[in-house]
Amino acid sequence: MDVRHDWTLPEVRALHDLPLFELLDRARAVHRAVWGEHQVQLCRLLSIKTGGCPEDCGYCPQAARYHTGVDAEPLMDVDAVLAEAAAARSAGATRFCMGAAWRSPKDHQLDKVVEMVRGVRALGMEACCTLGMLTRAQAERLAEAGLSAYNHNLDTSPEFYGEIISTRTQADRLETLEHVRAAGISVCCGGILGLGESVEDRCRMLVVLATQPVHPESVPINALVSVAGTPLAGKKPPHIVEMVRAIAVARILMPHATVRLSAGREAMTEEGQLLCFLAGANSIFFGDKLLTTPNPSHADDLAMLARAGIEPRPATN
Repeated sequence: MDVRHDWTLPEVRALHDLPLFELLDRARAVHRAVWGEHQVQLCRLLSIKTGGCPEDCGYCPQAARYHTGVDAEPLMDVDAVLAEAAAARSAGATRFCMGAAWRSPKDHQLDKVVEMVRGVRALGMEACCTLGMLTRAQAERLAEAGLSAYNHNLDTSPEFYGEIISTRTQADRLETLEHVRAAGISVCCGGILGLGESVEDRCRMLVVLATQPVHPESVPINALVSVAGTPLAGKKPPHIVEMVRAIAVARILMPHATVRLSAGREAMTEEGQLLCFLAGANSIFFGDKLLTTPNPSHADDLAMLARAGIEPRPATN
């Protein structure tokens, strides 16, 4: 498989705009060559520190400045988090992701997260964190604890980014990704569809991801879940075909990345989700809540996968 890092925006836009079935054929060919068939990784995402975030991300119900009904809560105890991780493992998850509503963690806060990471790894699971911006030293601490991956999404194109967030720049996010890579931690980085961006913005975001020196190990593709009280309240989620196109293009551009069908599945039909898997998505988050927004139940997800003959991907560590 020829892996490129020199994709241009015109090339990516041309891919995106192909007739849908031709785009799916190309994405399926790449997926089969790299991943084989019929497996999806099951992951669990837990909010370990909810609400009170000082950032102004226009989609996020955890921002302190918005009135969304999400109250600020302290960082969870290590034992409580590890109990959730053990339950997730018993339910079939091979990756446990921990999210904290911080702009960036303080070193004393990171002490408990390091314990959580070590505990999750001791369970035989991949451990992922999303904690905001990191310094190089903080990334190295997480690497020493055994962190498998760090999530820090670009959200959208560089050109549209300022319409959604003003409290940090996309360059700040890319700097954190550099620290994570330098520490030897895998990168989990993707974006959100439905923010009001153009198709060009979506393609530009994928170009930024696919022209990194090392492609992200995983690429979450999220559909906006609009929440009352946020600036993006009332926006409709993207059409399922828009999600399918973005996933298919991500699969072609970054063949070895796990493409994660992430937020917004609660509003998708089963047929729509299966189209996303056909396009190259090979990971979902289960559990009835994705940080603070609704998510399909574990039982519903397993039933959907069983009907389609899709198997949970076994653990690799």
